[in-house]
Amino acid sequence: MKPKKIPLRTCAVTKEKVPKQELLRIVRTPSMEVEVDLTGKKNGRGAYIKKDLDVLVKAKKNKALERALEVTIGEEVYEEIKKVILGE
Repeated sequence: MKPKKIPLRTCAVTKEKVPKQELLRIVRTPSMEVEVDLTGKKNGRGAYIKKDLDVLVKAKKNKALERALEVTIGEEVYEEIKKVILGE
């Protein structure tokens, strides 16, 4: 039996190839809103970041998510991402 293939995705901040389960998907919807996609299936342009606060701080500092999604991201979105990473 063939071993099950593990889907890899690239972190938008660190550029590392990581298994999809270790990443968090951020989506720019067709209506130009930015949301956290916990299902991984929302419609729109997506970018992945590692579930790590250091990576989130780096993303905010160098605007990596804004470049990946081609939209400006508000502070409330970063707070929502932080809550998801911390498991709140």
